[in-house]
Amino acid sequence: MELKWLKDFIALHESGSFSKAAEARFVTQPAFSRRIRSLENWLGVALVNRDSLPTTLTEEGRLFVDDAQRLCNEMDAIRARLQSRKNNHSLIFLAQHSTAVSFFPSWIQTLSPLVGDTLVKLVPGNIHTLNESFLAGSGDFMLTFGSQELDNPQVKRTSLCIQVGTDTLVPVSAPDEYGYPLHTFAEGKSCRLLAFPDETYLGSLIKKSAIANIPGRHHFDLVCENEMAEGLKAMAKQGFGATWLPSSLIKQELTEQKLVILGAPFPTLELRILLYRNRHSNKPEVERFWQYLKELYGQE
Repeated sequence: MELKWLKDFIALHESGSFSKAAEARFVTQPAFSRRIRSLENWLGVALVNRDSLPTTLTEEGRLFVDDAQRLCNEMDAIRARLQSRKNNHSLIFLAQHSTAVSFFPSWIQTLSPLVGDTLVKLVPGNIHTLNESFLAGSGDFMLTFGSQELDNPQVKRTSLCIQVGTDTLVPVSAPDEYGYPLHTFAEGKSCRLLAFPDETYLGSLIKKSAIANIPGRHHFDLVCENEMAEGLKAMAKQGFGATWLPSSLIKQELTEQKLVILGAPFPTLELRILLYRNRHSNKPEVERFWQYLKELYGQE
């Protein structure tokens, strides 16, 4: 039996829908359904009435909800207690790749008097993997761009959140010899675009809020995808195509005119930077750090 099966079942109980629960657990619906079936097979009873809409639990399923929650709470408490011993005097940050590179270094530097000799651990990754790890108690904090994907009951139940910064996704291109964008929209010519994959937060945001709003008379070719913002920046600087990047990541390149900002019809997108704190962490340094941040940013 796997602990994630119990958390899947609790998510299903809370949402009353396989599709909504799968989304909250950051897995596809077929994979989520297989995990619920695996839990039922392990228990030897049916937990869900699959012939009814909306989804309902069987009598055994309703009785098992409290047991599942209790088991999850006990395992989370055990894990937190053991990790607090292992990671004493440390602050563990899980961070999206882009925030880990563009925001975290300068941000943590400004907070260095508070951090002192405490060991700072940074674990970068994509939002889906990080959220799974964070919900399992693998980090003290999670640093991400604001996303509706994290606005779900499970995240709210296990974490606290404050906004610690803002950023802007700006469209950029390498310049030509005259300082004009090398890649842009021109009559009868397609623009070469570099992009984050659609399954990443920035990739999905750019596709829905930027590319989708470009007038249909303009044509483009997607020539490269890269999950790493640093990788897209390097390719853009080499003149491989235009792309959107966090402004905090390209300050130097803009100053040195190695990249130039594209105007209309390329839109600019505003970003919120959020820090989540694991509610169950009992490490004194985590509590001190969090209270300081709440005072610093004027948030309760």
